[in-house]
Amino acid sequence: MSQPSPTFRLLTGLVITLFAVGVYSGYTILQLRSLQSLQTQTIDRNRTDTLLLLRIQNGLNGLALTMRDMLDEQEPYPLTAWQPQFRRLRTDLEDALSREEKFSLADRSPNQRRYLAESFRQFWDALGRVFTLAAAGNDSEARTQIRLSLQARQAALGTAVSRLLIQNNESETTTALRTRELYSGAERNVYIFLAAMLVVIVLTSLYIAHYNRRLFDRVAALSARRGELAQQLISMQESAFRSISRDLHDDFGQILTAIGVMLQRGTGDLLEVREIVQATLEKVRALSHALHPVALEEVGLESTLATWLPRFERQTGIAIAYRRSGDSRELDHATAIHLYRILQEALNNTAKHSRVKSAAVWLRFARDNVTLEVADEGIGIQDRDKQGLGLVSMRERVEMMKGTIEIVSGEHGGTLVRVTVPYA
Repeated sequence: MSQPSPTFRLLTGLVITLFAVGVYSGYTILQLRSLQSLQTQTIDRNRTDTLLLLRIQNGLNGLALTMRDMLDEQEPYPLTAWQPQFRRLRTDLEDALSREEKFSLADRSPNQRRYLAESFRQFWDALGRVFTLAAAGNDSEARTQIRLSLQARQAALGTAVSRLLIQNNESETTTALRTRELYSGAERNVYIFLAAMLVVIVLTSLYIAHYNRRLFDRVAALSARRGELAQQLISMQESAFRSISRDLHDDFGQILTAIGVMLQRGTGDLLEVREIVQATLEKVRALSHALHPVALEEVGLESTLATWLPRFERQTGIAIAYRRSGDSRELDHATAIHLYRILQEALNNTAKHSRVKSAAVWLRFARDNVTLEVADEGIGIQDRDKQGLGLVSMRERVEMMKGTIEIVSGEHGGTLVRVTVPYA
């Protein structure tokens, strides 16, 4: 049963992750904008408003000092002489008050706004009546109005401004706490987001690793089954070749031999038929030997090679330089037939592809293994990524013998096939 592809699940996970990133990004942007709004519209505005209230407070202090000087009877100036100074203070206070109204906090009640403006209006009206009395020569009555009315109104205005300053300080403290909360929330969200992304990455990695492991296990199982099937196929092939070879050698060979003996007694056309029969007998024997060399079972690999290589030279016109080294060892039949087939395939590839007229075969017997090398100086392997059935069969046979195979092609041509297998 085929395993479902992880593509849909991975794409679903990617979509969910992107959606989470989008939601988090949008929420973070809203937090940052809220923080920016809090910074610009509340904190900065509150500080500007505080500075203007301090300016108003300083103006009120100036009014208090001026009224104190007016009440000092030792002053040589009449009360009306203080009018220019009050006009200057009034101009400055009205300018500060109009600016303060623009920057006052949004949470200030309308009554507070009206109270401050109305209190200043009443103060200026009362100041005007004082100067009217002073201009009429009633300095004593004017000073009485200053003590009873103007100083009380100035004190009330000072108290109101002080309350507004306290309110601004409280608002600034609250805003600072709110700012810290926003910063903490944004930092916490970053940590949560990073943790969530880490969890997603870990889960995705574990899923991919698990899926890849299942794939690798399946590939390994298929590879093992393929190897088993290849080995069974090679064994069945060798059995079939052995059976056909014996039939050709024993049955057809004997029949053709008997026909040849009978025809030997004749003359004329019968002798010509005998030669045809003899040639057919040679072809049958050659085909039998190619399918399964009986000599491998009778005399071993070395003697079989000594007989087969000259025949290969005659058939292909390629000169074979054969040598052996080391102490000869009797190989089991399976190892012998596999090495023989590998040699056949390697030399057939040389004859088909190398475009040379000579090759070398070296059989080396070591203490623990036997090595077979086939080398030529042809054009080498042209397409290294393409492997025919012959090369696949060679590798399967080597794997069946628990050996190793090297197929090396030089930069300037030439091919070397080296097979090393342990003794059974």
